[in-house]
Amino acid sequence: MRIYFHNTLNFLSKLTPRRIWNFTQVLASYYVSKWTRRAVQWGFPVSVSIEPTTACNLRCPECPSGLRAFTRETGNLKANFFQKTIEELHRDLLFLIFYFQGEPYIHPKFLEMVEFAHRKKIFTITSTNGHFLDDENARRTVESGLDRLIISVDGTTQETYEQYRIGGKLDTVLEGARNVVRWKKTLKSRTPHVIFQFLVVRPNEHQIGEIQRLAREIGVDEVKLKSAQVYDYQQGNPLIPTLDRYARYRQTSAGNWTVKHALDPHCWKLWHSCVITWDGLVVPCCFDKDAQHRLGDLKTASFSALWHSPAYYAFRRAILRGRDQIDICQNCTEGCRVWV
Repeated sequence: MRIYFHNTLNFLSKLTPRRIWNFTQVLASYYVSKWTRRAVQWGFPVSVSIEPTTACNLRCPECPSGLRAFTRETGNLKANFFQKTIEELHRDLLFLIFYFQGEPYIHPKFLEMVEFAHRKKIFTITSTNGHFLDDENARRTVESGLDRLIISVDGTTQETYEQYRIGGKLDTVLEGARNVVRWKKTLKSRTPHVIFQFLVVRPNEHQIGEIQRLAREIGVDEVKLKSAQVYDYQQGNPLIPTLDRYARYRQTSAGNWTVKHALDPHCWKLWHSCVITWDGLVVPCCFDKDAQHRLGDLKTASFSALWHSPAYYAFRRAILRGRDQIDICQNCTEGCRVWV
């Protein structure tokens, strides 16, 4: 695995004795739970994903935001609620991911929230489709202190790109990346660490080499090749890549398709992280896109109360009994190999 020196050094600068101790407690409780099959939870989350908005400008076919297919309420995160939540969590928190569903830059106060978290010395990350990185937003992104910027670039030609990023303009995305890289140089900033995330699907798998060349040309720090989650995969799907290395699914001798990795009865995510929706619901992980497994509501309870609540312990126990019995776990990447 390649080590990115400046990104690593930046992360290490966020460590405090309290955060290290919290991580140690969380890790220990995870292994105790895994080995004993009893749900034990010490400490508080190391990583939290928070949802700035459910709105999105694109219509990607495997995304509830793109499909406009939510059954839960949709809207924008309120800045005062965000600040209250971070005030409670920041002393233990290492990573704050500004993403769940939707396009973060649509939120009018998104970068102000990044700045707030940066002042709390939390390592901040966001994932964007890249259509809002005009010159001003690119400058403000660098100035905000954002630590990692993931830009989805799922094709190196417009024809290929738009097969998944429906409604998107590749030229706009690439120009946005160039804007960020230019402002990093102008402001002499090491951050954000810019990543091109390439979701490998059948229409674009032949462009893997080209995306890596394009990233070098623009000055992007890193390329991540990501396997695609497909909802309707049992009978095959035109998005499933032919390159087995990047496919989450395999065809059986009977001709149908199945997830190719085992669903082991444990999950690190349930011990070290969670997701907070725009309206304060706490859900177990990013695979619960429609917030069906609601473990609490921050509008009516503190996070510490929810994290150690009977509902959360019950869900952890269910994980230990078998992930194959939980709907959101059945198409999950936990346990999949990660490719860089």
